[in-house]
Amino acid sequence: MPDFTGLELCQRIRCAAAKPYTYIILMTSKSEQADIVKGLEAGADDYLTKPFDAAELRARVSVGRRIVELNRELVAQSKKLEEAAHTDSLTGLPNRRAIEDWASKQLRGAARHGFPLWVVVADLDCFKNINDTFGHEAGDDVLRQFADILRKNTRASDICGRLGGDEFLVVLTHVNPEHIEMTVSKFRDQFAALSFPFQGKSSSVTASFGVAGFRGRDIGEFTTLVRQADLMLYEAKRAGRNMVKVSFP
Repeated sequence: MPDFTGLELCQRIRCAAAKPYTYIILMTSKSEQADIVKGLEAGADDYLTKPFDAAELRARVSVGRRIVELNRELVAQSKKLEEAAHTDSLTGLPNRRAIEDWASKQLRGAARHGFPLWVVVADLDCFKNINDTFGHEAGDDVLRQFADILRKNTRASDICGRLGGDEFLVVLTHVNPEHIEMTVSKFRDQFAALSFPFQGKSSSVTASFGVAGFRGRDIGEFTTLVRQADLMLYEAKRAGRNMVKVSFP
């Protein structure tokens, strides 16, 4: 290699932190112990001196292949675990941790570029009665269907997720104040129009929504917006449920 040595190539590969893992077998005519140590310290996984035996080379490549495949399995498993840590297992929606991570970045963007951001807290009305009367399987079906409505009506630039129990969270961006109540009402109307066959009888379920908005240059705390939206949710419940209450910025 005219431009740099094999040791330098190993070092460049390791500094690049390439994924998936690159298995390196260093082949050289140097056979001194010090040279072998330098090669391994530079990032080589294995070391073969010339002249080499073809069968030995094939065996060492097979070892490298097994290690690379194992590394890929570990990376895939790690990715699955990371996704599971950010996903609600029942609905498949992002969980609170994932929403907070995403929304905190969006909040900084909203402050920097001046676009509106809305936090929506939703809660199913009288959900405990559904579990108590018809069982948890019926309740889980209601939660999944509500999650589907949120998912279908949430744009790629927004996020929706489940906080826990029958409480959900939606973060909407770039919606003007005069349109926010109508936008959130789409969730409410579509869910109220569903029919659930509880014990052979057709029943409907409703949801209440509290909304808090942000528009400004001073970056606030996302948790503060969630608390404000939760207060508006309480207002919607107190006003009779199946309603949308908005706190404008």
